[in-house]
Amino acid sequence: MNSTGHTGPIRVRTGTAADVPVFLGLLDSAAEWLVAQGYTKQWGTEPLSANARVVELVEKYVAEGTPWIAEVDGEPAGMLMLTESPTGYVAPVDEPERYVHFLATGHRFAGLGVGRTLLAHAVAETRAQGVSLLRVDCYAGNDGKLVAYYESNGFVRTETFTEKDGTWPGQVLAMRV
Repeated sequence: MNSTGHTGPIRVRTGTAADVPVFLGLLDSAAEWLVAQGYTKQWGTEPLSANARVVELVEKYVAEGTPWIAEVDGEPAGMLMLTESPTGYVAPVDEPERYVHFLATGHRFAGLGVGRTLLAHAVAETRAQGVSLLRVDCYAGNDGKLVAYYESNGFVRTETFTEKDGTWPGQVLAMRV
């Protein structure tokens, strides 16, 4: 048993449309943790499940991509959505790619390696589909902690961008798999 009280291995399974409430709950949990840490600019201070645009994107990525749920002791602990293209504010590339959306870990499962497990799963899935490029974008504020996290998982910085009228700094990262 580790310090969080969880004993089992991390198991990754494919999500379905029936899991949309699970995905939204995990996003709400991650956002709640960010707010508790004083990080309010990445996802704001309100539950993401109350944001119609977030709900719409989750439903879209579930329908068009491959959603993954990481479970610990049978409980949903994290999520990642893998699609064939980036979000609208990131330029597509001129080769096949897989794109990571909404990597999030429920705050009760922080520190267990859930995110790393999901990213490793995305790498393996991308490779299995015969695609050699995996990309992700993330919030570049908060002293670049999220950017550094992706770099520690093998991604390298490519281009930067800003969203929300220039108030949300973003970073695109890529990995050859």
